[in-house]
Amino acid sequence: MAIIKIENLSKKYIIGHDKAATGSYKYKSLRDSLAHTARGIGQRLLHPLSPNTETTDIEEFWALKDINLEIEQGDKVGIIGRNGAGKSTLLKILSRITEPTSGKITMKGRVASLLEVGTGFHPELTGRENIYLNGAVLGMTRKEIKKKFDEIVDFAGVEKFLDTPVKRYSSGMYVRLAFAVAAHLDPEILLIDEVLAVGDAEFQKKCLGKMDEVSKQGRTILFVSHNMEAIKTLCSKSVHINSGLILKYGNTNDVIKSYLSKSDSSNGKVEWQIATAPGVNGIKLKSMEVITNGKTTPAPQVNQEIELKLTYWNFENEARRLVSFHLKNSLNQIIFTSANMKSTSTNYDFWVDKPYPRGIFSTSCIIPKDIFNPGQHSVDLYLNRTMANDSEIILKDIISFEVKDTSEWRTDYLGEWMGAVRPKLFWITKQLE
Repeated sequence: MAIIKIENLSKKYIIGHDKAATGSYKYKSLRDSLAHTARGIGQRLLHPLSPNTETTDIEEFWALKDINLEIEQGDKVGIIGRNGAGKSTLLKILSRITEPTSGKITMKGRVASLLEVGTGFHPELTGRENIYLNGAVLGMTRKEIKKKFDEIVDFAGVEKFLDTPVKRYSSGMYVRLAFAVAAHLDPEILLIDEVLAVGDAEFQKKCLGKMDEVSKQGRTILFVSHNMEAIKTLCSKSVHINSGLILKYGNTNDVIKSYLSKSDSSNGKVEWQIATAPGVNGIKLKSMEVITNGKTTPAPQVNQEIELKLTYWNFENEARRLVSFHLKNSLNQIIFTSANMKSTSTNYDFWVDKPYPRGIFSTSCIIPKDIFNPGQHSVDLYLNRTMANDSEIILKDIISFEVKDTSEWRTDYLGEWMGAVRPKLFWITKQLE
């Protein structure tokens, strides 16, 4: 029996752009809008006959487009996709936080949602008061909430701060209490966005255990996450959303495999034009590519050396650039991190810790052969100005590649090799007697 039925669901946003005489566009903040309006009024008062030099263009953006989905009671459904795919928009519509542009949603039972840190909490109220407030919003009686109260407080671990206004809580405390309330007040449907990333590893494990327990009681869970391991552990079914469309719905393993096989860098290289390239504080990215034997490739072999090459524009003098790559496997687990800095390796290059002049630079990380296990891999990029600064650029899944197997490993009878990596190690056997 379907507990959630979504029919032809669409959500449209209207985006305004300023187009200056140069032809360039920019998104307007409230401050920019007010300044632009005041500037326009002043110009018309001073020069009533002068032409308007700026116009506003309106763009339609479809966050969701004709979504159709049926979810059965007790299903644990993962929702995966790249940033901006429409995952959070879907949960906000299901939570009644935002209205759809068109389409129909039918849901049976109480819905509890945890979409962002502190959603549904009143910052001036204490933790104790917010527990009762959230329970009341879910339609529970004071007696029902009181019955669950001690269990919620114990799970959240915020007993010392229970009578403190939640505006003074750290983000981790906020999430612990918000999750505890949402999971313990017996909703029929539990909607959870990527907020669990705020908690520590121990709390995340508790949350996954609680969600599994809740689902075994016949309740339904929709879980948005970029953590493929968590999705695979908890969810039997998953949905892959991309650009507002459902690309695949079904068995979690199949959906994750499909998701990870789709990449913007299917040819082993991703490039940007300077006007639209990601960047900040004097630097913009030009390209990123996977190279073996001097050629760009999306599919290196296990026994090939792999070069990860980043090219970028540097617009400021005297900047010291630190680059690091996080290498991840198909479950989104970080296999290892490699950083271009003196403190981590004797194999650092000439430019480490030296001031950069203006110009175009490339930085390469060379990964020895016989390291990876076959399968899909991806790269997160971290690019800083100095060690003292926070990361200037953080790009998740900037590029992906599939490592192909070779016949020498004899997988025909050994089968699939387990583990995140498969290095060739030295073996020594001695006869002792």
